[in-house]
Amino acid sequence: SKNRDAVVAQRAAYADDERFNFTILPKNVGKRKAQIAAITQSSGDLILNVDSDTTIAPDVVSKLAHKMRDPAVGAAMGQMKASNQADTWLTRLIDMEYWLACNEERAAQARFGAVMCCCGPCAMYRRSAMLSLLDQYETQLYRGKPSDFGEDRHLTILMLSAGFRTEYVPSAIAATVVPDTMGVYLRQQLRWARSTFRDTLLALPVLPGLDRYLTLDAIGQNVGLLLLALSVLTGIGQFALTATLPWWTILVIGSMTLVRCSVAAYRARELRFLGFALHTLVNIFLL
Repeated sequence: SKNRDAVVAQRAAYADDERFNFTILPKNVGKRKAQIAAITQSSGDLILNVDSDTTIAPDVVSKLAHKMRDPAVGAAMGQMKASNQADTWLTRLIDMEYWLACNEERAAQARFGAVMCCCGPCAMYRRSAMLSLLDQYETQLYRGKPSDFGEDRHLTILMLSAGFRTEYVPSAIAATVVPDTMGVYLRQQLRWARSTFRDTLLALPVLPGLDRYLTLDAIGQNVGLLLLALSVLTGIGQFALTATLPWWTILVIGSMTLVRCSVAAYRARELRFLGFALHTLVNIFLL
């Protein structure tokens, strides 16, 4: 936190409760080093990471811990929801985006034994495994400087490279505050995109030892976005040079969007997912 006074006040409020121990570092050093400071001072077998803007359901700890009873599991994540879903049209879209990311992407990955990114708002790790990975985690560089983004994906891939499975527990619900303005959302998505592209390279040596579906998934996450960008740029080029609309591009992207939203609406049993088609326009014209 950059607001040190607020943190000091919180520590004072819990000073007499022996269940809690607040560690306040000399200065704000970022999420990664703060995590490492807490992990090295901990003593439990399991470590739960919860972001400061996240509220977890009362049974989250027990449900994640139950999954971690299998010693082959190094990390497990819960299902993310938007706590401020009703605020704006954007927060409603992001809430649906989180549902899809958890209950389609992460659920499918877990089916094949390896969630590729255990989300920071609610993820449990095996402490013994984390201790063996801390040096690699702490010293990650980006363009020659210590990395200050993509902590969750990097830590998950380190777990997989150490031979552990990573799991998704859909009944462990965590509600987190999501961006309610386009500028904040854009900055968040750019951080996540950098992490996806960078840490996919880190995952390449791990993929041959995992189910082949996960290789297909990694290719889809990276190449799919690039192909979408290429299609849009080609369509704009056609319009600029020939003054004709790229109908095939529009129809293909539109059809894929409708299929995806219809499947999500059917699986979630919620018609609101048909409105997720608007997210495609956000991806195309903003991201």
